[in-house]
Amino acid sequence: MTQQSESATTTTTTPEADDPASLSPRAESALSPSSAAPPYPPLAEPRPLAERRVWPRTFHDRLTAPLPGLKAFARFAREGAVRPGPEGLADIHRLPYAPGPLPRVDARGLAVTWAGHASWVLRIGGLTVLTDPVWSRRILGTPARITPVGVDWEALPRVDAVVISHNHYDHLDAPTLRRLPRHTPVFVPAGLARWFHRRRFTRVTELDWWEAAELEGVRFDFVPAHHWSKRSLTDTCRSLWGGWVMTAPDGRRVHFAGDTGYGHWFSRIGRRYPGIDLTLLPIGAYDPRWWLRDVHCDPEEAVRAFLDLGARHMAPMHWGTFILSAEPVLEPVVRVREAWAAAGLPREHLWDLPVGGSRVLE
Repeated sequence: MTQQSESATTTTTTPEADDPASLSPRAESALSPSSAAPPYPPLAEPRPLAERRVWPRTFHDRLTAPLPGLKAFARFAREGAVRPGPEGLADIHRLPYAPGPLPRVDARGLAVTWAGHASWVLRIGGLTVLTDPVWSRRILGTPARITPVGVDWEALPRVDAVVISHNHYDHLDAPTLRRLPRHTPVFVPAGLARWFHRRRFTRVTELDWWEAAELEGVRFDFVPAHHWSKRSLTDTCRSLWGGWVMTAPDGRRVHFAGDTGYGHWFSRIGRRYPGIDLTLLPIGAYDPRWWLRDVHCDPEEAVRAFLDLGARHMAPMHWGTFILSAEPVLEPVVRVREAWAAAGLPREHLWDLPVGGSRVLE
């Protein structure tokens, strides 16, 4: 196994990071094209595609914070607020939903379309890439989705690759993946290839943090996230979790965060992958905060993560699709817009798309 080359200790938040006004100089630096520095440390050489590998039995050592113990579960059982109340659900009809045709882009174009939750149709380097594709109406343990899928499956072009962030049911959806040809290239975290092999996928590349592989000139780097993995009663942290940085042959770069809390990994990703053009960051499923802080960003933390990454644009995700926590359904996007403005960031660099919406990077 490739060992972590960076410390996994949690950094403390400085008073400067908590003061929105103090973010403006960081914002100016992040949005300046001249601010990109050479990657540090240098990027790893790409590994072979579909390489068969042996991994440790558990990835518990990669956790940023301990998983909840008996005391936390007892409190959760007492308080029990895992869904919004009637007032929080009243705005479901106002959730932005505006499906349209996929934008036309050539091999040098970069475009994204939000299908909902963490599912994106990404066009990069001439490839069509799906992130955490979930086209199902319902996933295990949650109510049915509250907005329809933003892209009809039949409207998709040929899918050239799929990236998976981790194995939770709202990110790894077996019914959706069954729709794909079994020779579709799939990029997954360490320890997750077996799940795909059992379903007869033949081109599965699993990577550790900071490792990469290339497909038709597009580089796929697997990067850390503040999260965990579990799909059954007996497989807690048996596979890794993380995000992806995808880089086109012309250097255009997209970061897909997957599922994550806020923490030190974002600044380290920004140093290793300077010049991120677009980051896809989660902003929902954060309430109650004491329960979810370690594994899900709130909207203000997502804006801080954007600044830590040094990215040019941010597209929010992981809200407005499945009800996973107690915040009102419209609150995430309202708060992220307020945090964006408070940080002094240009409004046009926040791509707060409706479900089904698209943007092309000029």
